[in-house]
Amino acid sequence: MAHTETHEKTLADKILERTGVDVRECYQCGKCTAGCPMVQFMDLTPSQVMRLVQIGDREAVQTLLSSQTLWSCVGCLTCTQRCPKDLDPAAVMDALREIAYQEGLVPDAQRNVLKFHQAFLKTVEHTGRMSEVPLTALYKTLSRDFFSDVLLAPAMLLRGKLPLVPRVIGGRKEVRRIFKRCLDPERPDRADEETQEDRP
Repeated sequence: MAHTETHEKTLADKILERTGVDVRECYQCGKCTAGCPMVQFMDLTPSQVMRLVQIGDREAVQTLLSSQTLWSCVGCLTCTQRCPKDLDPAAVMDALREIAYQEGLVPDAQRNVLKFHQAFLKTVEHTGRMSEVPLTALYKTLSRDFFSDVLLAPAMLLRGKLPLVPRVIGGRKEVRRIFKRCLDPERPDRADEETQEDRP
C-alpha cells in the first residue's frame, strides 16, 4: 500500500506562492540592508527578514509578523535592484504585510500606517489616481489624527500641493473592476460588468 507523505507548507513556500520569490536562494550578502534608506527605522533589517523567512519556525514567523519593519518599508525597491540573485525583497515585505494583516498581527504602533495604506487604496479605487485632498481627509478620518500636521496645510495650499478639486481619470470603471478582482480572485472577469458611471 503506497504511503503518501504530506508536506506542511513553510513560510518560504507561502511567500513563493504569493510572489514567485524563492527566499532560499538568498545567501545573506547584505546588499539589501546596506542600500535601504529606511533601515534606521526598522527593528529587523531586510536581510534579517529574508533569513527569518528561510528559518521559518514558529518563533521566526512570530518575530517577522509582529515586526515594525514590515510597516516601515516604503517600497522604494532599492533592495530589489541591488540583489545579486535577482530576488525581490520588497515583494517579500508586501506578502508578509498581507499575512500579518490577515492574522491580526499589525503592531499597535503601526496601525496608522495600515490606515494610510487603506486610505490610499480607497482613494485610487474611487478617483483612478492619487488625489491629495480625498486621501488626507480619509486618512484623518480613519486614524482620528486630526491635528498632528494641520499647520502644514496653509503653506501646501498656497503652493498648489493640495488642489481642492480632486483630480480624476477616465476608465475608473476598469480601475474599480481591478480592485474587485483583487478582493475576489475567483470572481469571473467580465469586462462588460457595470459598476458606476464615470463622471468627468
